[in-house]
Amino acid sequence: MLELSLNGVKKYMEATLVLRNITFEVFTGEKVGVVGVNGSGKSTILKLIAGIEHMHYYPGYPQTSSYGYDEGFVNVPKDAEVAYLEQMPELPQGLKVIDVLNLAFEEIQLIEKKMREIEEAMKTLEGDALDKALKKYSDLVQLYEVKGGYETQEKIGRVCTGLKLDEGFLNRDFDQLSGGEKTTVMLGKLLIHAPDILLLDEPTNHLDMESIEWLEAYLKSYKGIVLIVSHDRYFLDHVVSKIVEIEDMESKTYKGNYSSFVRQKEENMRIQYEHFREQQKKIGSMEKQVTNLRDWALRADNNKFFRRAASIQKKIEKLDRINKPVFEKKNMRLTFKDAVRSGNETIKAVGLSKSYHEKVIFEDADLMIHFGERVGMIGSNGSGKTTFMKMLLGEEQADQGEVELGANVAPAYLPQKIIFENEELTVLETFREDISISEGNAREYLSKFMFYRGSVFKKVKHLSGGERIRLKLAMLLFQDINLLILDEPTNHLDIDSIETLEEALDDFKGTVFFISHDRYFINKMSQRLISVEDCGFKSYDGNYDHYRSEIEKTKVEEKELEGIVKKQKKQAVEVAQDEDEVLSKIEELERELDKLDKAMTTEKMEHEELLHLYVRKDELDQELDSVMEDWMRIAGLD
Repeated sequence: MLELSLNGVKKYMEATLVLRNITFEVFTGEKVGVVGVNGSGKSTILKLIAGIEHMHYYPGYPQTSSYGYDEGFVNVPKDAEVAYLEQMPELPQGLKVIDVLNLAFEEIQLIEKKMREIEEAMKTLEGDALDKALKKYSDLVQLYEVKGGYETQEKIGRVCTGLKLDEGFLNRDFDQLSGGEKTTVMLGKLLIHAPDILLLDEPTNHLDMESIEWLEAYLKSYKGIVLIVSHDRYFLDHVVSKIVEIEDMESKTYKGNYSSFVRQKEENMRIQYEHFREQQKKIGSMEKQVTNLRDWALRADNNKFFRRAASIQKKIEKLDRINKPVFEKKNMRLTFKDAVRSGNETIKAVGLSKSYHEKVIFEDADLMIHFGERVGMIGSNGSGKTTFMKMLLGEEQADQGEVELGANVAPAYLPQKIIFENEELTVLETFREDISISEGNAREYLSKFMFYRGSVFKKVKHLSGGERIRLKLAMLLFQDINLLILDEPTNHLDIDSIETLEEALDDFKGTVFFISHDRYFINKMSQRLISVEDCGFKSYDGNYDHYRSEIEKTKVEEKELEGIVKKQKKQAVEVAQDEDEVLSKIEELERELDKLDKAMTTEKMEHEELLHLYVRKDELDQELDSVMEDWMRIAGLD
């Protein structure tokens, strides 16, 4: 059984300490989620395991098979294959997508090449040389089989189907793909390769829900070690059985999935707070004793009291202090203004039709979202979610029908890709650009969005994805709005920030309409889901779990109906076969009766022979009557 372990890992990036004390272990077959706020060092841990981040040896460090860093060790099994999902892969120029996927079979292709070389050589070899070549060839064939050489096409087909990489996509130039498409291809390559240790950094980014659910099922049955850095809480809930949390550069391990981790952490913090309170009471009592003893010592001029006070003071100083747990979130503290109530009809689509060339996106589709609803829109990639969003915002026009906002709707839109007009401006300048607000009030407001002190003077062009979302939210929520339109709002946010956003949205009194593939977010936020399917909109009351149960129920019903139809078809075939057999029997009996009638009309026939023919004719008539009854029953004429 493989074991991967990190023991007391302390890591510097140049002069900056990024990890202080990371300790955990993973065994073969385990799937582990690594969680923590953005910048906590999660990706660094994966890169250390993959050997992408190199270790720094110091004088006196023992040279062992383990990777030695500033302090501590990363222990990777000696012969284990380790693969890391690269966000920006460096590959040779001119490769097609299918070529990149086939890179997963480099070892198999090398074995096959050696097999072909030996096959060619054996044509001219004799004696001992031939025997040696046959032995080597037999070993290579066995290795080829063990490595899955006979299953390459099956592996590629299974992964391509799951990740929706169709034939047209497979023949595209890899260099021309978007960043998200490249990441998906590299994920496919890793899954095909199936290493002993699989390191995945945000694997669900850029995948639609169907592909994510396929990936969940795939990883559940994965035989090796899987470490996953992800902010997709639903994905973590359904795949991992252990959580490693990175907080304040240290690690803590929890058994169970993400939801179990949250419950355990809350309980641990509650227990820690109780212990903290008890210790504070004890310290308070001891400090009071010290004060009293010193007071008595002064009054009585007695050094015994001073010595006793000093002894208690030393005990206080030697106590292992319990830190007070911080229950308040350290991130966004959002509040919404109360805006004017809009009309009941907030978002409306009537007779909506839209096509791009020959591809029909919507056809005579209707949709209604009412004031105060929290509605999520879901659908596979390319189903039309983004197209509908663009039509709602006036960026695209419908071929027929209309999409409009209702009366008195004051919308605010958070796009998936956030671009500011002037990227050279600072955070503070960008926020104040179109509003009248003092610098002091602006900085106070921006602090709610985690822009503290000097960070407000950071240029917008240097902001991370998460910082861009926070600044855009700050600008939107400063306005008087009653409709929030969100396009993948949880992308680039760490889990703490997502949960803060969820809490803030709970307090919003207006309408929330969002597109998201974050199923945990959908579960918490949606009262209704709109699924874009069959060139239209289908509404499901409830959250994502309810939607999934409805889909599963429909699948079961369709399967049962399919079974009934198959059974009916089978019965119909059997009936048709029975009917053909009966009709053949009828024709056979009628031919035999016809022969008897002709034979009985012969003049020169003995009496006994004629009697025998009559008896036989009577038997055939009775059999024909019986067979005719069977035919009428089968044909439904009885």
